[in-house]
Amino acid sequence: MSMSNRPFVPPGTGWPGDPAGPDTPVARDAAEVVRLAASAPDLAAVEARESVCRACDRLVAWREKVAVERRRAFADEEYWGRPVPGWGAAEPTILISGLAPAAHGGNRTGRIFTGDRSGDWLFASLYRVGLAAQPTSVRADDGQELLGVRVVAAVRCAPPDNKPTPDERRACLPWLAREVAQVAPSVRCVVALGGFAWQGVWPALKEAGYAMPRPRPPFGHGREVLLPGPDGRDVTLLGCYHPSQQNTFTGRVTEDMLDAVFTRARALAS
Repeated sequence: MSMSNRPFVPPGTGWPGDPAGPDTPVARDAAEVVRLAASAPDLAAVEARESVCRACDRLVAWREKVAVERRRAFADEEYWGRPVPGWGAAEPTILISGLAPAAHGGNRTGRIFTGDRSGDWLFASLYRVGLAAQPTSVRADDGQELLGVRVVAAVRCAPPDNKPTPDERRACLPWLAREVAQVAPSVRCVVALGGFAWQGVWPALKEAGYAMPRPRPPFGHGREVLLPGPDGRDVTLLGCYHPSQQNTFTGRVTEDMLDAVFTRARALAS
């Protein structure tokens, strides 16, 4: 992309994979998020509406500041600078949830986990176990395709220090819940990448009609929880350490560990 001083890419101006257009309704506070998420008629509308959301002032200011100032390595690139919608299969059997986009990853490329080091590990693993068409995902028009998989985040904007506030998580929840509800008929396994994603996906699953165990099981790598779903469509929630740079550098998570989780997810989904 050519360099621009725009703080975000205007919807409908040709960015690869942009789901929104100039007329997509914009949520400007938490109440409007609730209304627009609930009234979205299909998955495409959910993607479009969440990609233009401006409900959280702190997150809007941060993502747009990053998009203008840029990291030196990407100084000549235009940044997406908007909320990052879910992407992948429209009828997935596996749903992968992270916490939030990276400031110079999804906030730059417009696609969750695309263009950051966590994504390098994630997509390489998905490719090795047959769930992605390519071992890398570097930009929105690179030809990557997820095979029966959809990737989402609990919070759709890149947060300062990778730490969204509790209010920001609550404000963003209706987007995730609506997206989960839209794909629920086909999903058989949900993989939560890290403890924050594990916490964030529970209320979305509850709103989508899945029965919640009490007490709620704590996060653990490889932990499995069977959740009875609406109309008998059960789903297994599967925990996985986040392939963050800290976790991969320290060996807390390895390629074999990631591959084992996604091999198990594939088996559960089939």
